[in-house]
Amino acid sequence: MVERLLKGKVALVTGAGRGVGRDISLMMAAQGARVIVNDIDTKNDGKGSDDSLAQGVVREIEAAGGQAECNYGSVADFQQAGSMVEQAVSSFGGLDIVINNAGILRDKIFHKMTEQDFDQVVAVHLKGSFNVSRHAADLFRAQQSGCFVHMTSTSGLIGNLGQANYMAAKLGIVGLSKSIALDMSRYNVRSNCISPFAWSRMTESIPATTPAELARIEKLKQMTPDKIAVVATALAAEGAADVTGQIFAVRNNEIFLMGQSRPIRGMQRSEGWTAETVLDHAFPALRTSFFGLDRTSDVFTWEPV
Repeated sequence: MVERLLKGKVALVTGAGRGVGRDISLMMAAQGARVIVNDIDTKNDGKGSDDSLAQGVVREIEAAGGQAECNYGSVADFQQAGSMVEQAVSSFGGLDIVINNAGILRDKIFHKMTEQDFDQVVAVHLKGSFNVSRHAADLFRAQQSGCFVHMTSTSGLIGNLGQANYMAAKLGIVGLSKSIALDMSRYNVRSNCISPFAWSRMTESIPATTPAELARIEKLKQMTPDKIAVVATALAAEGAADVTGQIFAVRNNEIFLMGQSRPIRGMQRSEGWTAETVLDHAFPALRTSFFGLDRTSDVFTWEPV
């Protein structure tokens, strides 16, 4: 019998009531982990909640012979995030894996975006990832081990229209993950990002009216959440003990290692620069290496395979 990859581990998965979080919870449980299934299940418009989705995931895990518990806290609340970690310890004796997956959308073109639109998305995605990670960090440091997996997005890594709040939060998560990886490597704690391409509750809200937009939605539906769960599970396994500080994009059956900001070209002027010489010399020389106003679809131009 093959040894399960996460046997004896305890995982906390946020936003786990459906979509990517649900599939990660199910797969990690199938690989031997005991799982805290967190989902406040606030609707994408911010109204209402439904505890039954998290309960449904727990029932699926238990029916398959695994162990899991529901948690209905909000990652945006620091104290509630702490209670998630405490629940893992009190119920299952510890915590080894944190999957920061919870998210919402409030898409609007920038000049129409409200302060509330911006704050709510940053509070769940970026602040929520900090909140859960910060509480888990004390435990991971004490036990000299632990694994964080954070969900970023090509919207932040590359760009998309009408998502200033989401892009800012998702690129911020990359910085948060790298900081955790740097600060906690001495304690054998790992931190990585996944940029998922998958059909989920959030992508269901993407507007589609034209034939081209509808065709794109059909292609998105082919990219199922279980493809993301495979990589998240692998990152949490002992076999990935040397993988930290990285960004992976998962697109159907494709896995990409994404780049991180590094110098492309440089220029030096011994006497120093003036605004005029920057305009006359630096910008013209560097212009061939400028990035365009790319969106994700401009970079990933081929069909998912």
